[in-house]
Amino acid sequence: MNKIIGIILLLIGGFLIYQGVERKDSLLGGAAEVGTSVANKVDGSGRIPKHYYYIIGGAVIAAVGVGMAFRGGKK
Repeated sequence: MNKIIGIILLLIGGFLIYQGVERKDSLLGGAAEVGTSVANKVDGSGRIPKHYYYIIGGAVIAAVGVGMAFRGGKK
């Protein structure tokens, strides 16, 4: 059962990474990068665009999925 859940998490993580990269490469993602850069320079606060949350979250979920799917079970 853990292997199935791990594979599902791996797929979800891959999908989130894909969505984040696609948004980053889009016109909207470019505008978010510029807007975030300007806002960070105006008030000095640390912001990151939303597509980075997708990429980071997807990587974490995929790593958990790999750990669940491929770790050794009880023998």
